[in-house]
Amino acid sequence: MKMPMTCLLVFCAVSAFAASPEQPAVEKGSSEQMAAGLVWECTPDPSLPNVLLLGDSISIGYTLQVRELLKGKANVYRPLKSGKPLNCFTAENGIASLSAWVGTQKWSVIHFNFGLHDLKYVNGTKLDKVGGTQVSTVEGYKKNLDTLVPLLQKTGAKLIFATTTIVPAGEGGRVEGDEKRYNEAALEVMKKYGVAVNDLHALTSTFPPELFKKPANVHYSEEGSARLAKQVAGSVLQALQN
Repeated sequence: MKMPMTCLLVFCAVSAFAASPEQPAVEKGSSEQMAAGLVWECTPDPSLPNVLLLGDSISIGYTLQVRELLKGKANVYRPLKSGKPLNCFTAENGIASLSAWVGTQKWSVIHFNFGLHDLKYVNGTKLDKVGGTQVSTVEGYKKNLDTLVPLLQKTGAKLIFATTTIVPAGEGGRVEGDEKRYNEAALEVMKKYGVAVNDLHALTSTFPPELFKKPANVHYSEEGSARLAKQVAGSVLQALQN
């Protein structure tokens, strides 16, 4: 009997991160903390289209729920390392790592996001908006997206950019409202290349406090992630049908 193929996107840490920035520490309240013990590999149906989700820990939080919502309609992947979901980090890291993430697979849709790690302030690998340095200026972020999008387009996949989710007041390593400036810059790039947009910032701006993991934290509860997953799955399904 032929063994089923596994939805495992292998990540080459050495080659992919050769030119990337220092990797971040796992943030408190993030979905990366909950990744252990969950099954991230899947058994794809070769008759279905392949979808790739790229993004930070917010996307990790909705990945498995999107996979379930699109069951029977698409094979949903994200980059993995040692069987665990990978945080795609910054747009600069996306440029350095994209070839490893996309591999040789044929992708019908790639849903991607960068921003929360670009606009944050760090001291070493720790969040620190008082004594730290911002990872990327808004101009640098825009320039990196302007480099990254054409690379994504070369895959032949339909692209969907997800706007950066809300930065709540009092967040330890990010300034409230910065995400709006970074989203404005990102949307200029997406308009330039004709990339579809999934406005997750607008969605999360309506979230009450109980949908966040913790006060003054950018991460979401299970219900918050479920609401994100529903909108992500809807945007992917629309792209597949068009």
